[in-house]
Amino acid sequence: MNILVLGGSGFVGRHVCEKLAAAGHSMTVPTRRLAASKHLLPLPRLTLVQADVHDEKSLAALVSSHDAVINLIAILHGDEARFARTHVALPEKIVAACKTAGVRRIVHISALGAALDAPSMYQRSKARGEAVLAGSGLDVTLLRPSVVFGAEDKFLNMFASLQGIAPFMPLAGGATRFAPVWVEDVAQAVVSSLTRSDTIGQTYEACGPDVLTLKQIVQLAGGLAGCQRPVIGLPLWLGRAQGLAMEWLPGEPLMSRDNVDSLKVDNLPDGAALGLAALGIAPASVYAIAPSYIGAARTMDKYRGVH
Repeated sequence: MNILVLGGSGFVGRHVCEKLAAAGHSMTVPTRRLAASKHLLPLPRLTLVQADVHDEKSLAALVSSHDAVINLIAILHGDEARFARTHVALPEKIVAACKTAGVRRIVHISALGAALDAPSMYQRSKARGEAVLAGSGLDVTLLRPSVVFGAEDKFLNMFASLQGIAPFMPLAGGATRFAPVWVEDVAQAVVSSLTRSDTIGQTYEACGPDVLTLKQIVQLAGGLAGCQRPVIGLPLWLGRAQGLAMEWLPGEPLMSRDNVDSLKVDNLPDGAALGLAALGIAPASVYAIAPSYIGAARTMDKYRGVH
């Protein structure tokens, strides 16, 4: 199968491409910055092309020579317009390009907690993108991962790094619960979904086996890095003020007001959709994987009950 992988050079995309290559598929990965994506070049049967996928003509040309499209493109920070452009308008363009080219198969990464009435712009825009694809009449599979962890993540690694320089950790939404999922399991879910016809029209919640509060996640990261700091709980309104301050700093913010808004609800499966088990995947525990890339191997039981 010849597959167009949108977002293939990103954190999840890199692992998806590795698994597609191992399964014998051919891939095209468009990117706006070839130099920043050259880490993919050693993979067999992978073509890296410079293109702007938001440009409808460029996207149509890319889709036309492929059998399926995997969309992994997402952003975590922005305003309503930026979220809409990435999470809603781009799926609309993908659907249009697929219909023009006669390509029916799409696998799309959404997000756990996506809902039209969700508290954050990110979650609401993800739900709107899902609706575009679900109503397209094409052969679509949706995947909703919880927070994704792995060696190159910007989640556990961020909390570990911050505790290496800060005397304490101010934290809003510390009681919000997550089901962290390993990037390798998410990548396998994408590939399995693509190759199984029974996944068409289905939504899968990609979650790990462990349920941790955000505070526990921060403590786990700090403990593994050998620099666990006291966690000081903040009310959400103060967390939003903290997010606003970070938005004004140069570069991509570590946290935004919208991120804080998303912490108003737990990031857990609701049971209405299928899980990774339905794809034959037994998800790995964060306690088993995180020590391999954050810090020294420690007895994980020490952290399981941290509150």
